[in-house]
Amino acid sequence: MRIFDPHIHMSSRTTDDYEAMHAAGVRALVEPAFWLGQPRTNVGSFLDYFDSLVGWERFRAAQFGIAHHCTIALNPKEANDPRCAEVIDLLPRYLDKDGVVAVGEVGFDSMTEAEEKAFARQLELAVEFALPAMVHTPHRDKEAGTRRTLELVEASGLAPGMVVVDHLNEVTVGQVDDAGCWMGFSIYPDTKMDEHRMVRILQERGLDRVLVNSAADWGRSDPLKTAKTGQAMLEAGFSDDDVDRVLWRNPVEFFGQSGRLVLEDVAGSADPGATFEGNSILRGGRD
Repeated sequence: MRIFDPHIHMSSRTTDDYEAMHAAGVRALVEPAFWLGQPRTNVGSFLDYFDSLVGWERFRAAQFGIAHHCTIALNPKEANDPRCAEVIDLLPRYLDKDGVVAVGEVGFDSMTEAEEKAFARQLELAVEFALPAMVHTPHRDKEAGTRRTLELVEASGLAPGMVVVDHLNEVTVGQVDDAGCWMGFSIYPDTKMDEHRMVRILQERGLDRVLVNSAADWGRSDPLKTAKTGQAMLEAGFSDDDVDRVLWRNPVEFFGQSGRLVLEDVAGSADPGATFEGNSILRGGRD
């Protein structure tokens, strides 16, 4: 089973996670820019974070044989903080960089006016840079948030096929499917979707325009949920080819629209002694 996790926050994960993911078949991933669990207090902290996504984290993933890509944006939650407003003006310097395969995560958290303004502007940037967009739907009032999301996507002029609307469930998937956007599902241990509900949706709606991700971050989550979904698909009667389509070929098709995917085998670069700006993943020598 080969796996491309299209939404996982590896900056929050450990080297043990990278090892376990590679053993489970993960060979590529996309790490979306998001919030850190507590507020950032100045624009500079965003820039350091973005630099780590296109630099250190890409290097770190390669040491475990995994191709790392990212998306860049001002996330919806922090779009409400006026201290962060200038971040949007600085995004173009990152949207041109290698390894940046979409604008994201953008969208709604609490559906405020500030969030909508930031969302609309970042959809404009996706059009300007000819990049896909990764859209976060709110955890509360999800149906209304998804409806407004699709209205803004349509108004932006960005083609529906260039948009993945993420964190969907049985209530919201129909709207997104009808709109022609890609449908993203985050598989979690206790919240959002689980792998068995995901299998039922695949049985009902088919495999087109579906992205399955772990969305693993600093909270209770599981970076192996993509592999567990693939196993659940096999147990439900899906073929190996079906699993490969959902867990590999679909994310390759979607993010390939950026023209920046690098998917050759990176296992050869997995040198634990390698360094990035003088730092390695080793924590001292063995006595």
